[in-house]
Amino acid sequence: MQNRALILDASFRFNEIRQTFKATATLCRFFMILHFLLWVSLVAGTNAECPFELNPQRVVVMYGSSVSVNCSTNITHRGIGWEASVGSVPMKRDQNLTTWRVASLTRWDIKAMCYINYGMNQSEYPLPVTVYKTPDSVSINTSDHTGPITEGSTYKLQCDVVNVAPVQNLTVKWYKGETLMHTETFTDPIKTPVNKRSILQITPDRSDDGVQYKCKAELELGAEGPQPPPTVTSEPLKITVYFKPIINETKLPSTLSVFRGYPMVLVCEAEGNPKPEISWTKSNGTETGNTRRKSYCKRI
Repeated sequence: MQNRALILDASFRFNEIRQTFKATATLCRFFMILHFLLWVSLVAGTNAECPFELNPQRVVVMYGSSVSVNCSTNITHRGIGWEASVGSVPMKRDQNLTTWRVASLTRWDIKAMCYINYGMNQSEYPLPVTVYKTPDSVSINTSDHTGPITEGSTYKLQCDVVNVAPVQNLTVKWYKGETLMHTETFTDPIKTPVNKRSILQITPDRSDDGVQYKCKAELELGAEGPQPPPTVTSEPLKITVYFKPIINETKLPSTLSVFRGYPMVLVCEAEGNPKPEISWTKSNGTETGNTRRKSYCKRI
């Protein structure tokens, strides 16, 4: 009986020791995880979400020009580098700054991304890149119309912008003299150069005769782009408006007293385009003077 009691007591102590060991092991694992999380927090700090910085954070570069961007960090890491369509930089462990450089950027769909490995994580920071090209030419002319422009009729002017990119940053501005008449923007997401046409509808009157229209193509590229925005302006288009003659009645009174045998000068003026030719008629209906495009002066 005594031996059996000793065996039971030993078995109980063994189970107690085993439970204590399990509890201790669980507690150790907890502290290990806590220590790791604390290490990540101390290393990443407030930069845990984005532990590096790009300078500049966005680039706008003319097609064929050079570009250079720094990627830096102030945390302990296992490697930092660049992945890019052109000019990738291999990962390096012994430095906190790496630079992406391209001497002549000729890719419209360029993609560049800085990455860093730290702790058990990898963070990536895509670099927004805009590659632009100013238009080869900007021209203005009448659309589907030849011949004279007539007062009161409606016409279309067209502005052709050739080989520009990116078109979603293009703004076409229409001017009548120095007055801005209309602005048009585009939403096409295509990045390669395209041709674009803008239409302006006009209904001219006689005051528009001799007016010059022009259009400007501007690339609005944001604060990172060139200032002022790159602009190409068309040659001016001068319009000639045909309008019917109007007699200036202020110089031709309805009644006039005259003395028999004395000369009298009567003035008849008319404005029109083409320039009108004036004919006079007597009270009996007899015509005098030219008859082509007549403006009749009858107040005699």
